[in-house]
Amino acid sequence: MGTYNVNRNVTDAFYRYKMPRLLAKVEGKGNGIKTVIVNMTDIAKSLGRPPTYPTKFFGCELGAQTQFDIKADRFIVNGAHEAVKLQQMLDVFIKKFVLCPGCDNPETVLTVYTKKQTISQSCKACGYNGQLDMRHKLTTFILKNPPEVSPAAQGASLTEGKRAKRGKKQDGSSSSPKQGSDGSENELDATGNNDDDDDWAVDVSEAAVKARMEDLTSGAKGMTISDDLEKTPKERADLFYSYVKQRHDQGQLTKPGVDKDVVLEAERLEVKDKAPLVICELIFDSNILTQMKTFRPLLIRFTHGNVKAQKALLGATELVVQIHKSVLLPKVPHILKGLYELDLIEEEVMIEWGSKPSRKYVSKELSAEILAKAQPFIKWLKEAEEESEDSDNSDVEIEYDDRARPDTLIEQKKAAAVTIKTVAKENNDNEEEDFDIDAI
Repeated sequence: MGTYNVNRNVTDAFYRYKMPRLLAKVEGKGNGIKTVIVNMTDIAKSLGRPPTYPTKFFGCELGAQTQFDIKADRFIVNGAHEAVKLQQMLDVFIKKFVLCPGCDNPETVLTVYTKKQTISQSCKACGYNGQLDMRHKLTTFILKNPPEVSPAAQGASLTEGKRAKRGKKQDGSSSSPKQGSDGSENELDATGNNDDDDDWAVDVSEAAVKARMEDLTSGAKGMTISDDLEKTPKERADLFYSYVKQRHDQGQLTKPGVDKDVVLEAERLEVKDKAPLVICELIFDSNILTQMKTFRPLLIRFTHGNVKAQKALLGATELVVQIHKSVLLPKVPHILKGLYELDLIEEEVMIEWGSKPSRKYVSKELSAEILAKAQPFIKWLKEAEEESEDSDNSDVEIEYDDRARPDTLIEQKKAAAVTIKTVAKENNDNEEEDFDIDAI
């Protein structure tokens, strides 16, 4: 059986995170056809997730029902599906629910907060802790089937429940039934602890205490995340700055999918309208003309259809010009033209911004200097808009004339012919009358 890198974007042969190649077997026919993932348990073990999660993910993506039989180690997706297609879907699952957004390593742990209906993801490698995107259907299944719950208690009707294992003891145990206060007898396990669901005993072993402390730490982090919205706008902007800076330092801002995570974090902290100010501080310098093209996918997620974010981007541009004034002030028209051509700023917003100086982001004197340099481009925008309106009107007239021309020409020819005949007739009549008068 071949193996793949867990993150298949990594081509390093010595990459230490490996997983088995997915094996699928199609069984049945007609309406009863189904695909069995033969080695789902081994794959899930490599990913550190219950095997029910990727199976259910396949069902969500394919719109198919899934079945789990933990005891028989059978994980089924209804319908006939090729292993290659399922392997590609598994890569998407790994990206969304396994890999760390901070370091791209699969050493992550999911923690479910049932009361808040949220799922957090923490990384053992880099210390990242953040909330999963809750828009995918699989998150509903994870909330109902947390990862810390035994896989035997998860899933569908084929799954063996907890109660099926009650009453089982290790071989050689000498424990005897214990009489309860209500007269019932509860089975004891090999350690002498009551295995009933009502057991309230606390494990005080070192490992158990450590595990509880980790749970408390995760809970505290979750509370910190939820309390972020109670902070001032400046504090939330600082949190967003730290978030973006971490990803910028790791070179992730240009990677596919990271722009969505940045937008989600901005929305969570409610700083989306001002986000371009924070982002541009990190990504722009004297090479802004090149950098705006590189980071366009990220910036356009904030500015598209958002006038406030577009104004913030123009303000951020003023700040960058202020820092690199000697280099960038002469290039202001080129910078504005680049923002316009990349669809980052709409022309109405640009024209309004160029109408008068403002001291919102820089001094009024510098703002006036920037606008003075920008006037040739602003003027070009206004003239282009006027020409566009004129051309639109003229196009309408031309189109109307084109449609009307054949009939009009025919009518004009007929009218001209009638006029000529009339004039000729009148001339003839006049000549005849003149002739008769002379004859007399």
